[in-house]
Amino acid sequence: MREEEELIEDTIAAIATPPGEGGIGIVRISGPEALRIGREIFRPRKGAPLGAAESHRMRLGLAVDPQSGEVLDEVLAVAMRGPHSYTAEDVVEVHCHGGPLACARVLQAALRAGARLAEPGEFTRRAFLNGRLDLAQAEAIISIIRARSQTGLAAAISQLQGGLSRRVKALRDEITGVLAAVEASLDFPEEVGDVGPEERERLVRVREGIQDLLATWEEGRLVSQGINIALVGRPNVGKSSLLNALLREDRAIVSDIPGTTRDTISEAMQLGGFPCQLIDTAGMREAADGLERLGIARSRAAAAAADLVLLVVDLTTGVTREDEELLKELGDKPLVVVANKADAVASVDEEDLSRLAGGRPWVVVSAKEGQGLDALSRAVRDLVLGGRVLRNTGEPLLLRERHREALERALGCLEESLRAWEKGLPLELVSIDLQGAWEALGEITGETAREDLLDRIFSEFCLGK
Repeated sequence: MREEEELIEDTIAAIATPPGEGGIGIVRISGPEALRIGREIFRPRKGAPLGAAESHRMRLGLAVDPQSGEVLDEVLAVAMRGPHSYTAEDVVEVHCHGGPLACARVLQAALRAGARLAEPGEFTRRAFLNGRLDLAQAEAIISIIRARSQTGLAAAISQLQGGLSRRVKALRDEITGVLAAVEASLDFPEEVGDVGPEERERLVRVREGIQDLLATWEEGRLVSQGINIALVGRPNVGKSSLLNALLREDRAIVSDIPGTTRDTISEAMQLGGFPCQLIDTAGMREAADGLERLGIARSRAAAAAADLVLLVVDLTTGVTREDEELLKELGDKPLVVVANKADAVASVDEEDLSRLAGGRPWVVVSAKEGQGLDALSRAVRDLVLGGRVLRNTGEPLLLRERHREALERALGCLEESLRAWEKGLPLELVSIDLQGAWEALGEITGETAREDLLDRIFSEFCLGK
């Protein structure tokens, strides 16, 4: 950790808001020299210099070049004394007018006054190194920024508030207790004696706790990453109209001429309460020209790669041989049969649709009139979740692949230790596997995380966060 200790001696600065024009742009400065640098680049309209008055109080004034005294912008500035700040260090934030040039000039002023440009994620890394956040909480910030659904956002906020960390630390503490008993038995066999069955039962409970957390992965992956849904069908069945209806905007060109869609169109939205990527594809048929053939080839590739398919059929023509062939081509791909154009028919042949679906879900919709879309949303949700309803509780969900992998390693080590225990193998072997489980759980919260792992995690953050 020597390199990290030297790194924290630096004072860093970066623009903390996205590039481009906006209502406000923030330059963030953190480190032991943050207050001095803030005083050099900020002249308050009245009152004491920045940092001399109470902490966390916004001040109006001018941002200036520390060398020439040139006025750069009229700004608001706030000094936040550590440890009561985002990084747990002294922090200064300068709130400029939201133009890229104003922010860039204030940042350059901070660099000329002695700060260095922060690396991506370095502010959050300092918050972790200074003990304000553990590693799982730090990663929750990425999940909050990238959240694409209300459920995903709620799960990320729960993780930021320590929901996952508390569960993991409780499991790790149980292993620590058993490890202590095992080590004591090894070191002082005459005084301590054999490890009793209660220690083994503690490990069984830890195993169940890890399994419970792992069981949330599929739901966590769904609400954080979403799924790809391909709209597939013959030409002119209304795939593009259905895409527009679900998006509530005219994203795809709609025409009565077959083959209008020549390429895949992809749009993000929420469907069934979770994020998804809707992919409109070219109508499947014998192509009339090379360009359409290319579009159909891309459609087949999109359908093959999708997590779920909406097979759109036309109620005005009824189920056709081409629909049946398409269904056969999709194999065992999860799908919902969507019978479109309900507004154009007097009645629906439900028996024919049930025969085509063959036990898979089917819904009747009118993309033109916006009918049946709620039923389609429910069918997609139920198919993906196997009938379960998305939770909206404070209970932790696994949102990141790294956490799943660490828990699986911990579970594997734990099961090995239990097998060794049951076979009556030496306690040294039990201890080695328990140590492996303990270290794997510690990687989630950062207590046993290696330097290269920290580098990889914080490189995912944007500059200024």
